[in-house]
Amino acid sequence: MRGLRSLSVGLLSAFFSTTFGLFFPPHVEQLPTITVQTSGSLIALPYDENFLFKCEAKGNPRPTYRWTKNGMDFDPHKDPRLIKEESSGTFVIPNNKDKAKYQGKYRCYASNKLGTAISEEAEFIVPMVPKFPKEKAEPVVVTEGDSVVLECNPPQGIPPWQLYWMTNDLRHIEQNERVSMGLNGNLYFSNTVVSDSHDDYCCFASFFKIRTIVQKPRMVLRVKPMNSTEGDDGIRSVQKRKPKMLVPYSHSTTHLKKGDELELECIAEGLPTPEVEWIKMLDQLPKRSHIKNFGKLLTIPAVTELDEGKYMCKAKNDLGEDVHHFNVVVEEPPSWQEEPVKSQLAEIGSDIHIKCSATGKPQPTITWKRNGQPLDDFPSTNRKVLDNRIIILGAEQRDTAVYQCEASNKHGTLLANTNVLVMNHPPLILTHNYLEYATMLGKSLMMDCKVFSSPPATLNWRREDPEGSVDGERYSLLKNGSLQIHKVEMEDMGQYKCLASNSEGTASITTELFIKDSTRIVEAPQDMKVKRGLNAELECQVECDPTLRRELEILWLKDEINILSNFSERYFTDDGILQIVNVSNNDQGNYTCIVRTSLDQDTASAYITVLDVPDPPVQLTLTDLKDRSVRVNWAAASDHNSPITEFIIQYEENHWEPEKWKELLRVASSQFSAPLTLYGHINYQFRVIAVNAIGRSRPSMPSERYKTPPCAPDRNPENIKIEGHLPHQMDISWEPLLPVEHNGPGLEYKLSYRLLGVEDSWKEQMVKRHLFVVRDTPTFVPYEVKIQAFNRHGWAPEPRVVTGYSGEDLPLAPPEDVSVEVLNSTLLRVSWSPVPQTTLRGHLGGYTVHWWQTQSLLTSKRIPSERQSLTIPGNRSHTMVLGLKPFSEYSLTVNVFNRRGNGPSSSPISFTTPQGVPEKPPILRATNFQKNSITLVWAPPHETNGFLTGYLLQYQIVNDTLGELNSVNITAPDTTQWVLHDLREENSYEFYLRACTQVGCGSAISEEGITIPEAFVHNISTFVSDTSARISWRTSGERSDLQLYVTIMNHSDGIWQLSEALNTSKGFHLIEGLSPGTVYTVRLQASRRVDVPSIFEEVFKTRKVSSKQAGGTQEWFVGMMCAVALLTLLVLIGCFVMKNKGGKYAVKEKEDSPADPESHGMGEETPGEYSDNDEKPLKSSQQLFRDKEDDSSEDFSMTSEDEDCEFNEDGSFIGEYSGYKRRESTEVNGHAPVTS
Repeated sequence: MRGLRSLSVGLLSAFFSTTFGLFFPPHVEQLPTITVQTSGSLIALPYDENFLFKCEAKGNPRPTYRWTKNGMDFDPHKDPRLIKEESSGTFVIPNNKDKAKYQGKYRCYASNKLGTAISEEAEFIVPMVPKFPKEKAEPVVVTEGDSVVLECNPPQGIPPWQLYWMTNDLRHIEQNERVSMGLNGNLYFSNTVVSDSHDDYCCFASFFKIRTIVQKPRMVLRVKPMNSTEGDDGIRSVQKRKPKMLVPYSHSTTHLKKGDELELECIAEGLPTPEVEWIKMLDQLPKRSHIKNFGKLLTIPAVTELDEGKYMCKAKNDLGEDVHHFNVVVEEPPSWQEEPVKSQLAEIGSDIHIKCSATGKPQPTITWKRNGQPLDDFPSTNRKVLDNRIIILGAEQRDTAVYQCEASNKHGTLLANTNVLVMNHPPLILTHNYLEYATMLGKSLMMDCKVFSSPPATLNWRREDPEGSVDGERYSLLKNGSLQIHKVEMEDMGQYKCLASNSEGTASITTELFIKDSTRIVEAPQDMKVKRGLNAELECQVECDPTLRRELEILWLKDEINILSNFSERYFTDDGILQIVNVSNNDQGNYTCIVRTSLDQDTASAYITVLDVPDPPVQLTLTDLKDRSVRVNWAAASDHNSPITEFIIQYEENHWEPEKWKELLRVASSQFSAPLTLYGHINYQFRVIAVNAIGRSRPSMPSERYKTPPCAPDRNPENIKIEGHLPHQMDISWEPLLPVEHNGPGLEYKLSYRLLGVEDSWKEQMVKRHLFVVRDTPTFVPYEVKIQAFNRHGWAPEPRVVTGYSGEDLPLAPPEDVSVEVLNSTLLRVSWSPVPQTTLRGHLGGYTVHWWQTQSLLTSKRIPSERQSLTIPGNRSHTMVLGLKPFSEYSLTVNVFNRRGNGPSSSPISFTTPQGVPEKPPILRATNFQKNSITLVWAPPHETNGFLTGYLLQYQIVNDTLGELNSVNITAPDTTQWVLHDLREENSYEFYLRACTQVGCGSAISEEGITIPEAFVHNISTFVSDTSARISWRTSGERSDLQLYVTIMNHSDGIWQLSEALNTSKGFHLIEGLSPGTVYTVRLQASRRVDVPSIFEEVFKTRKVSSKQAGGTQEWFVGMMCAVALLTLLVLIGCFVMKNKGGKYAVKEKEDSPADPESHGMGEETPGEYSDNDEKPLKSSQQLFRDKEDDSSEDFSMTSEDEDCEFNEDGSFIGEYSGYKRRESTEVNGHAPVTS
C-alpha cells in the first residue's frame, strides 16, 4: 500500500536446505529419499520365523527398487521362495533349510528419472553349528611342580559365548590362584600337584544366541611325583623357580573401539604360585577398573581416550618376578563432524557446495558416488572434488542427482545421501491463505509465510485492515519468512498480507490476527489440612475469553503427575472442583490446577496435608531392670503432620488377666523413656501408644517379658464400710486388693475390731474374702475396725483405724411440738422439735410430713382420705407444703426415720385453707355474629376455689394492630352468656374471660370473633339422607356475594374436611359420599381455618339403609335397564320401516330442558321442597338456651339435668356435644338464631 512501510527479506535456498530442510509441494518433482532401511548385521537364529530386509523411499515420480548382493545384481522377484512387498523394495527370507544360500551383503537402490538413492549395507549371516574337531588327545604327563596348559581351542560361533571346564560327571574344575582359565579358554596350571591328575578334563563352549553347548573330547592329565633326594631336614621338596609369563607370550599393542570393554590378561607359572599386580604407567588405574580371575585379569568397561596408554602386569614370588607391558590404543568408528545436508534446491547457474566431513580413528576415507555409481563414472567439466566436498560451478538441470558420501575406517562405515535439485520455480506459498491467528495481550506471536521458490523469493509483510506499519522494535521478520510480533497490543489486531516474489513470478496470502482475553484463575485452590478418611475438595475457578470456553481444559496434577491418568480411583473432577474421596496418607502432596486453551494457560497450586494418628513407636527396649522397677525406652515414629501430645505406656501380665492390656503411665511427648514402678510376682510385658490431636496410634510391638520377684503386700484394703442391716449385728466390708497387688501367693486379711472407749483388746479374725459379719452386738454402738493384708512373704504396713456403728433399729418416739402456719390458700409452713438421739436408735435419715384433705368448705361434703407426703432429708425441723386446695379442711402428721425405717407419727393437727382465685373457664365460644354485636357463651370453672362472685370480660380489636382493652364486670355468678353491643362493623375481636371470687380473678380463656354486615346469613337448615347432606341458607344485605366454607367431621376419625370456597349467593351446598348410620358434625363458616368460630354448627346422623330397600333398588335398576333396551329396539325397527317406505320424519327437539335440581332448590328454602321419600328434614335449630332479657345484657342459664345423648328418628342429635349442655337462644334483635 502506498505510504505504508513494510518489512521484507530475501530467502536463500541454501538457508532452507541446511537449516530447515526443504518441503516440496506434491506436484514438484523430487529426488528419491530412503525413509526405511535395514542396516548392520542380520543373524539367522534358529528360533526366528523369518528375516526382514526393509527398503522404503519417497520421491516424485514414485521410486522403483533394485538390490545388490555382494556387489552383484540381486532380484528378489525372480526367487519364488522370497516374500516381496509390492509397494516397496522390502523382501523377506523365510527361515528354512535353504537360508544359507542367501548369506551375504545386501544394498537397496531406489530410483526415479531424477536420480538414485542407496541404502546402507546390510549383512545376512547364517551361523553354522560350532563343533570341536574329533581328535584323540594323548595324555599329558608332567612332573609334580611343573606348569602345564590344557588347550581348549573352541570353535568359532556367534558371540556372546561362555567357556568353562568340567569333568565327565559335570563337576566344575576348581579354579584358584594356581589353576585358572584364560580368555582363550585354555586351562593354565602355574604349577602342578599330584591331586591334579584326572582322566576327564573337558572344555565346554556355550553359545547363547543359537542355544547350543558343545564339548571337547576329554583330556588326561597325569602328574608324576618328583623323584628328588631328601633335603637336610630329611623331607623331600620340589624344585622352586621364579615366575615366567605363560600369557601373553610377547609384548603387544591392544587396539579396541571406544565404548568397548578392555581386557588385559597375565598368567604366569612358577613355584611358589606367583601373585599378579597391575600398574598403569605414568598414571593410576581408573576407578572403574576391576581385577578378576584371582588377579590375572584387568578389565575397564566403556573405555575412552583417557584410558589409552601403557599398562604393566607384574608376576612375582619369593624367587623373583616377571613383567609384561601392554600398549592400549583406543580407536573410534567414523562419525560426522557436521551432518551432511539431505536436500539442496539450487537455481540454474548457481554454485553448489556438497560437504562431507567425518572424523574417526583411524581417520575415515571419503568416497563419493552419484546415483549409487562411482563419481568417476560421470566426468564433468564444472565439478571439483576436494578432500571433503564437491563444488558444482554454474549448475545446470543435468546436475540434478543424488550424491552419496561414504566415510569408512576399519571400525565401520557412514553413508549419507544428498539430494541436489537444480531448477527455477516461481514463488509458491506453502502456508494456507486466510489463516486466522489468535493471541493474548502481551504475548508474542508468529505468523507463518513459508515459500517454495527458485531462485529465492523476497518476502514483504504489510498491514491491510486497518492500515498500519510492521516496522519497529516489536516486529521481526524471521529467515523462514514468518512475521513475529513481540508483546502484542490491541492495535495489532487486523489483517496482514505476505507478498513473495522472484524472477519467475509473485504470490501472496492474507492472514488475520485476533486478540483474546487471557485465561486466568480467579479462585485458586488453597492449602488445606484434612483428616485421613474424610473427603477433600480443591476449587479452581477460571475466567477465559467467551470464544475459547468450549476448548477450555482443566487439568489436575499431583506432584507433577496427571491425576486422572494415574490416580483415577478416588479422584473426581467437576467444573473446576477436585474431590478426593476417603483421603489416605498417600494423598498428601502438592496439587496443581492447570487451566489452558489453545492460546495460553494459567496454573495455581495448593498443598494438602493429611492428618492421621501417629505411627506406632518403635525400638522398644527395657533397661535398669530391678526387683520393683524397670525403665522402658522407645523411639517415636511419624506423627503424620499432627504433633504427638503424649505417650501411653501399657502393660500385660500372663497370670491373672492374660492378653488384657492396661494403662500404666502417661508421659509428655518430649519423653522417650520412663521409669516404671512394678508389683511383685508379676510376669510383665510392655507396649507404648503415641497420641496426637487426631487420636491414638496402633500399639508398638510388645517388649520382652520381665518377671518381678514376690514380696509382702504394699498396702492394706481401702474403702472400709461398717453397716448394720439388722439390729444386733455389724456388717464389715472393704475393697479388696487387685490381683496384681497381691505381690505374692497366699493373700489373706486380718480383721481386728473392738467397742470404742469400752474394750482395750482387739478381737481378730483371718479371712480370705472381703466381707465379715459380727453378730450379737448392742444396737447402734460405735466400734473401732482395722484390716491388714498378708501373704506368704509378710505383712503389709500397719493399717489405719476406722470407726463405725453396729445395726440400727426403728425410732421409738415421734417428733414433738408440731405446729402449722397457713401462708395462703395453697401454701403451708410446718415446724417441729428434733427427736432425741436416744430414741432415734440409728443414723438420722430425716422427717416425713403427711397431710390429707378432709372436707371442702364450699360444699361441706366429707372427702375420702387421700394422703400426700413430703420427705425432708437431714436434721431439719421445718418445711413448706405446696399445692393445697383452697377453701378446704386438712389434717397433718410428722414422723422421723433412720436407715432402718420410719418411727411413729405425731398426733394429727387440723387446719383450713382460705378461699383462692377460680380456675380458668373451660369453654368460651363466640357466636351470633351481627353487624354491631357478638354473643359470648361459656361454662363455669370446674374448681371455683371459693364462692364465685362473677366474671371479668375483656375485649379488644385485633386487626393489624391491637386496639384499646375494654372491660365488663359481670356480677351475677350464674351467668354463662353475654351479648356485647356497640362493636365496630367488620372487625376482628379478641375476648378474654376470667372467673372471680372474693380473693380475686383467675386465669383468662380467650376466643376470637368478627362482626359482619347486617343480615349477612340467616335461615340456615340441614337435610340429611343415608349418603348425603344438604345445608341451605339465605343471605341479604350489601354483602350477599361473600365466600363461605362448609366443614364436616366424621366422629369416628375426628378429621375435618373443608369444602372449596362457596359464593353466598348460591344458597346451598350438597355434601356427598357420606357413610350410612354415621355421626357427623357440620359447620358453616366465613374462614378456611377450622379453629375459628363458625356461623353455624350441627351434629347429625345419616340414615341406615335396610336390606329390603337395597334389594328393591337393585330390582328397580335391572327393570329400568331392560325397559331402555326394549325401547331402543322399537325405535330402530320404526326407523328402518320408515326408510324403506321412502318417507321422511322429523324429530321435534325439546326447547325447554328440565331445570337442574340443585338450581331448583335455590328458590323457596322449605323442608317440603327438598325432601323425598328417602329423606327427612332436620330441625333448623335446637333450643338449648332460652332467652332472658334485662336492660344491660341477656342472661342465659345452664341446664343442670344429666340427660343421656340420643338421636331422634329424623337423625337430629340431642344431647351434650362439648361437655356442657346449652340451649340455643331464640331470635335475637329480630334475626334468626345461630349456634356456636
